[in-house]
Amino acid sequence: MSQVKKIIFTVTNDLNYDQRMQRICGTLADAGHIVLLVGRKLKTSPPVAKTNYHQHRLACWFNKGKLFYSEFNIRLFFFLLFKKMDCICAIDLDTILPCYYISKLKAVKRVYDAHEYFSQLDEVVNRPGIYRFWHRIEKKMIPKFKKGYTVCDSIAEEFKKNYNVNYKVVRNVPVLIESNEQPGSADVILYQGAVNKGRGLDKLALAMKTVNATLWVCGNGNFIDEMRSVVRANDLSEKVIFFGMLRPEELKKRTAQAYIAMNPFERKGLNQYLSLSNKFFDYIHAGIPQVTMNYPEYKKINDQFKIAELIDDLDPQTIAKAVNRLITNKEFYLQLRLNCLSAKQEMNWQKEKDKLLDFYKELFNEQR
Repeated sequence: MSQVKKIIFTVTNDLNYDQRMQRICGTLADAGHIVLLVGRKLKTSPPVAKTNYHQHRLACWFNKGKLFYSEFNIRLFFFLLFKKMDCICAIDLDTILPCYYISKLKAVKRVYDAHEYFSQLDEVVNRPGIYRFWHRIEKKMIPKFKKGYTVCDSIAEEFKKNYNVNYKVVRNVPVLIESNEQPGSADVILYQGAVNKGRGLDKLALAMKTVNATLWVCGNGNFIDEMRSVVRANDLSEKVIFFGMLRPEELKKRTAQAYIAMNPFERKGLNQYLSLSNKFFDYIHAGIPQVTMNYPEYKKINDQFKIAELIDDLDPQTIAKAVNRLITNKEFYLQLRLNCLSAKQEMNWQKEKDKLLDFYKELFNEQR
């Protein structure tokens, strides 16, 4: 792309931990564009890492619930109002309103990047009032964002069916780094990512009762207190270790020490059922066999590469049985591991980023 454009991306999270946005922004900056990523700042937020793109974080008085979303969107709108840009990209529904109104006021291109099927998140779809609010925004706004992309075919197909938009797919795959991975410790099971409702993490903790290993939990979220309570109530404190949020480089080191990885999702919202999480690919790139759900996107990739043990439900006994099979069946485990090392040669950011670059090249070549 020869013509330099200024692109602003908006998220509601701390910029240090969003690996997808780090890859996207870094790639577009490498291509010569001026990129600004806007997020939130908490009292506990560490300084942002040095990058080849610009970053800005908005501090809010409120940090959760309706008041947070209202305050953040108002602050974001007025911040964007005084910024020059050629394109504004909303990441998920929680920043879509200010991005839409700014794009109209400034007559600039607008893009929607759906990391998730937001209105179908477990914490949304199972709360009728919250669901009605976000579904109303989704129904009104997504058709106004004709250009966009998401993380998997299944979500793109749902958006096409429900909102008549043809979104591209840019999967959340890591950068390929060649290395001589060695199996991690056989007594370490890893879960990384958001510790949120709908992940079945209480069931995962209970499964550790019959697994001769330790579960490492690397992440934080709205279910962390409940998970800690389950661990304490079942005397699992020595078998379930919480590491909290880790920067990407720290997380990679911790991941490399694991023997088996976990990617559980309850089927309480369509988002979980259609998901294709970044941790799924992170585990593959680390060469770690995983236990994941028998949902469409995971099954499709596993049918091609055979890198995981799929499970149909999150009963603790089902989880334990799958984990124990990987621990005890060494031949099966090593085959999955070799398949991971092969699969990452096909599914990596070096290949996937071309889809992103082509999207923005086409976008900026269009006449308004």
